[in-house]
Amino acid sequence: MKVLIVDDNILTRDMIKDILQEMSHQVVGEAGNFDEAVKAFRELSPELVLLDLIMPGKTGLEVLEEIRLINPAAKVIMVTAVQQDEINKKLFEKGATAILHKPFSYAELEAVLKQVS
Repeated sequence: MKVLIVDDNILTRDMIKDILQEMSHQVVGEAGNFDEAVKAFRELSPELVLLDLIMPGKTGLEVLEEIRLINPAAKVIMVTAVQQDEINKKLFEKGATAILHKPFSYAELEAVLKQVS
């Protein structure tokens, strides 16, 4: 699967990238903020986006909304350390395909990827 990773923390992006490549997925791009994420999504047309919720400037929720405007069928897994039912509900209402809570294991990421593919 062709994946775009969006997270403001480069170490987190590297860790996710290593795991995805180990699982034989292709990381087609990375982004650290709203503008980079939207530009990469438009240019790369990934099959899946792994999107951090909390980033400086515009949030992952705002990125999700913009991605949905570009492609309403986009698959977006929200990655967050925030575990609140209200936030989860809002993410699903805005079009998140799945939510992955940090810290997550290899098996948890693998299970979510199987769920959305």
